[in-house]
Parts: sequence; C-alpha cells; structure tokens
Amino acid sequence: MKHAPLTSEKLASVIEGRGAAERVPVLLHFWVDVDDFGERAGEVREILSRYPEDAQYISTNLPGVWDAPGDDPSYRWVNVDKPEGADAAGIDARVAITDWADLDGVVAEFPDANYPRLFTEIPESDGRYRLARWWYCLFERHWQLRGMTNALMDYYTNPDEVHRLFRAVTDFYKVVMERARAETDADGVFTSDDLGTQGGPFFSPQIFADFYAPYYRELIDKAHSLGMHFWLHACGNIEPFLPAFIDLGLDVIHPIQKYTMDEAEIAHKYGADICVWAGFDVQRTIPWGSPEDVRREVRYLVDTYARPDGRLMLTAGNAVKGDCPTASIDALFDEMFAYGGASSGQH
Repeated sequence: MKHAPLTSEKLASVIEGRGAAERVPVLLHFWVDVDDFGERAGEVREILSRYPEDAQYISTNLPGVWDAPGDDPSYRWVNVDKPEGADAAGIDARVAITDWADLDGVVAEFPDANYPRLFTEIPESDGRYRLARWWYCLFERHWQLRGMTNALMDYYTNPDEVHRLFRAVTDFYKVVMERARAETDADGVFTSDDLGTQGGPFFSPQIFADFYAPYYRELIDKAHSLGMHFWLHACGNIEPFLPAFIDLGLDVIHPIQKYTMDEAEIAHKYGADICVWAGFDVQRTIPWGSPEDVRREVRYLVDTYARPDGRLMLTAGNAVKGDCPTASIDALFDEMFAYGGASSGQH
C-alpha cells in the first residue's frame, strides 16, 4: 500500500480545524458497494486494497420497525406486528404508527438501548479514528414510523406527539452514544437525516428550530461531553439549516450534495466553522463521466474546500454502485490521494 492511514489524532485535528494533515483525509471504502459490481467485484476490491481508509467503522445494531431479534422480542420500534401487505408499499409510504392514539403504548414498550448485542463486531484498535454509526436519526425515524406524508403534516396537526416521539428516540440515542464510547472507544458517532430535496429542505427553518434543533443540541452536546465528534449525513439542499447546525455544534457534515447547493458559496460562508466531508457526485460524474472528468471534479472539490486549518475530508456523496466504470473508480481513489496530498490545504 503506497499510502499510510492517518492517525486518530490527525483526523481529529482536521475535524476541529486545528490544522490540515499531510494529505486530505479520505474515507471512501465505506461508500463503495463492492458486491453491486457483480463480475467486476474483484477488480474493485483490488483497487480498494491499494488505498487506506482513514477510519474504522463500528456498526450499531438498532431495532427494526416491527421485527425483533429472537433474544429480545421487545427490541423493535413499535409494539405491534407488521401488517399484511406492508412490504408492497414504498419505503416512505409504510406506516407503523397509524394512529397517534397508539403512541402511549409505543413509548411504554420502547426498545431498551441497553440491548446486549448493540455492538456485535468491534474492530481492534489500530490507531485510526473510530466511528460508531447508525442510519436514521430524527426526521428519517419520524417518517419511517409515520410514513412521509403523515410526517410532513404532523408538525402542524400533532406537534405534541412529534415531540414525545423525538424525546423517546433522543433518549435512546444518548444511551447508544454512552455505550459507543464505553464499549468501543469510539472517537465519533455518525448518523443520517436526509433533510433536503434537490431544490430545498423538506420543511422550513422554523420547523427545524421548533422540532429538531432542541434534540440535535442534546445529541451533539452529549457526544461532546463523552469526548466524541458528531457526524451527520444529510442529502439534498440543506443550506438554510447550516447556520443552525453550526450553532448547535455539529462537527462534520456530509456530503454537500452536488447540483443542490453551490459548493464555492458553502465553502466561503461556512468552511471555517464546520468540517465538510465532501461527497463526490455519484449521480452524474462517477457513472457517466470519463476518468479525466472524475479527476477534474476531485481537484475542484479540493480547491474549493481545502484550508490550512483542515475542515475537509473526501469521500463519495452516497453509495458508489455497479453502474460506475472501474476505470473511473480507480481515477477517483488515485486523484483523491495524489491531489489531496500535493499540498494539503495550500491549493
């Protein structure tokens, strides 16, 4: 392997704006869906084997919506069984809490975050940054349980119930973070909330301030109290929420999705205040562009976001799937390490 992985301390320095490392950190393996490449999977694995991943990932075994593990029938988000035909609906159209009148029972039988198998595979520490992760935080958990259409109406029709649900899931996540620190020695936690569409957020800044900011503040403050960073994946145009997230103390934002926001403007306004885990475009450039297009876009991301004090890491904007040419994946890795290390933060 030509490059050595960065240490946990170097990654923390980049995240906190205390100084760039000798190269821009790259955390790309996580987003490459190798199995989706079929007969080309071996080629992709070979490419990945040439480059380090600048973090270790710790998966978190969170509850399912209706289905519970055999060793704890209560470890699920709702206290009812999956209705017949639920799987026929789109993911965002499935409704687990069909009537808010059922919330008392859901909360009374909420899953216990002290579930023994919360972490089933904990990698041995090797000096890299350790990142505990789970998908779905507040908004995504809300629509997962209520369905998207109901969720977007609930802020107006049932605000008290939304707050009760967010209170319960926030308390659950806080225990997860405590355990992540104590049991896995995690340096950070990473979760997701796709708050934006291609054109703008799903809801207004006022809705964010009323329903989301208080609970995000608790979660971020909790992470910091435990000596951890808080990382968030949020697809779509979330620019109206970035000042609030910075005020809340969010450490890392991913991906600043291309074609939804102006990267140069984001970097100018917010680059000094939050670490951007810049996500390379997976909608157009990686599947349809040439390897040189890929290299050009990597250079653009570095030139746009890199700073002498750090605050930049590189990755993909979402999963790199089997529609991507192998040569473009090779170019993506090579350019991230070559150009990202050419003068780290000095382009």
